[in-house]
Amino acid sequence: MSPDALNSFFSLCIGFALAGALASGYQALVQRPAGFGLLQEGVAPKTFAAVPFLVFAAPFIIMRNTLRGARIERRRFEFVMMATVLAGFWSLMSGTFFLMTLRAAGLLA
Repeated sequence: MSPDALNSFFSLCIGFALAGALASGYQALVQRPAGFGLLQEGVAPKTFAAVPFLVFAAPFIIMRNTLRGARIERRRFEFVMMATVLAGFWSLMSGTFFLMTLRAAGLLA
């Protein structure tokens, strides 16, 4: 496996782990699952604060909603696959950003 492929795989894993940790922490704190409905509360500071949270928690939320929809609503395989690819790409980008931030802060070699 090439170093670039290994780095991308590591970024993907870190992105999903970060998304899961954020969503689980939110659920433990407010006793309800995180969702994109946080953006529908009108113009308020709470809504603006939800944007950075949702940017990093979105892969987990997308996969949770997709897998629940596939099980409950019997969604087609194509829809589930498309959502999985979207969540994976989003996770790769957020993981890459997170690792670049750690490297810039000098916490990662």
